[in-house]
Amino acid sequence: MSFVRRWTPQRLTLAILFVLIFAMAVRVPTDTDTWWHIRSGRYIVEQRRIPTTDPFSHTRYGQPWVDHSWGAQLALYGVYSLFGDGIEPGAGGNIGLALYMAALATLGMAFVYRMSAANVYVRAFALVLGTATAAVFWSPRPQMFSFALAALLLYLLHLYKRRHVDRLWLIPPLIALWANLHGGFAIGFIFLLGFLLGEALGNVFAETDDPRVVRWGRLRKVALITLIAVPAVALNPYGVQMLAYPFRTVNIGVLQDFIQEWASPDFHERQTWPFIALLLGTLGMAALNRRRIDWTDLTLVSGTAAMALMSGRNMSVFAIAATPVLTRHLEAWLTERGWVLRPRRHVSTAQGWLNLVLLLLIVLGALGKIAGALDPQVVRRAQEERFPVQLAAFLRTTPPPGRMFNSYNWGGYLMFAAPNVPVYVDGRTDLYDDAFLREYLSVVFVREGWAETLDAQGIDFVAIEGQSVLAAMLRTMPQRWAERQFDDGRSALFVRVR
Repeated sequence: MSFVRRWTPQRLTLAILFVLIFAMAVRVPTDTDTWWHIRSGRYIVEQRRIPTTDPFSHTRYGQPWVDHSWGAQLALYGVYSLFGDGIEPGAGGNIGLALYMAALATLGMAFVYRMSAANVYVRAFALVLGTATAAVFWSPRPQMFSFALAALLLYLLHLYKRRHVDRLWLIPPLIALWANLHGGFAIGFIFLLGFLLGEALGNVFAETDDPRVVRWGRLRKVALITLIAVPAVALNPYGVQMLAYPFRTVNIGVLQDFIQEWASPDFHERQTWPFIALLLGTLGMAALNRRRIDWTDLTLVSGTAAMALMSGRNMSVFAIAATPVLTRHLEAWLTERGWVLRPRRHVSTAQGWLNLVLLLLIVLGALGKIAGALDPQVVRRAQEERFPVQLAAFLRTTPPPGRMFNSYNWGGYLMFAAPNVPVYVDGRTDLYDDAFLREYLSVVFVREGWAETLDAQGIDFVAIEGQSVLAAMLRTMPQRWAERQFDDGRSALFVRVR
């Protein structure tokens, strides 16, 4: 019975928290970029080499390509194949994608929980808010590795600063691994530099007896580790080119101008409200209690908040940094008022059984939610609403001859579902560069010179959204473009009349 009596309210709350986080993170894979990553992973397995030039498009074919996510692509292709390597919507591989996303999301939040303060109830409250903030841009893509590894790196700094446990030697190999999984390794350096800046300010401005400050002697080791981590990035198939990759991506203006996750958040949308609550809650708690905010907490929270305000995809980075800070100041505020809830450390056998039954019910409910989300029919309907399924099937079996012009939003899916038809453009923005993407947009929005662009690039057929401006214009030119419609209500194919 000792096992039963271990299920105290504290342990029960913790178990329920992470069961619910995992269940919430399980979603239908409907991100178009997921599919070009799987296609690339399949290419690496089939060709037994990591690509250094583009093999998938006709506009950039053979040109240098830094496939920064090759390691994560192998993982994505692996989990997709493990559950069924099908091309049709609703195929079993979607289960693997959803579980991959949920596992890395839960792992990242576990590190956030370890960094948090206060009792399990305060932590659970903050973690639910942090999870809702971060989950906005969770999807089965390589960026999930960046989420988990960012939380791990910040946890290593947390151990060094607050628990005097030195695991800094893990950071350079962590960065080297990260550089082979996703270009988001730059987040690691943002955390390192934010930590160094915060502690330097603490040494200058904080009281000399403040135990929270990492003094100069110990801080030098963090600086040295950061310097060692820089060349560790080059331990990848592309060498030192990877060091410049984050700067190349950030400098693509089209990302901020036209792609939602790179733009500033729209706070009229409800999914951004947890971010507002976490930001205002953290600032409010820091202001309301007598405990002055730690300089490193200030630099990390303010820095990642600025990143999130400029680009919505960074809300997940902000959640990693801000959630533990919220718990520290919430704990101080509650303690000052004597509102301290102390969880029971021991329960009777009957109470232990009751807690286990409650946990079992929660687990069964979570499994029901997961099963419902991953039901093949549910997945099929969701993916048919999101992707040009019928169009892809047509291109896979009877593609028109010649070169294709396709929607940017569909490029990744077409690479996966119609692999023998080279795409015009897809989600690899770093490959296509800003000038090319703006030329693509001039065609899509039928700006001056759009028809000449299609002619100059030898486009033979256009795969585009049926309700798009370009589709409407091509319908006015039946002598030049013959339309094939699909009954999915979203896809159109226009073939050049010869």
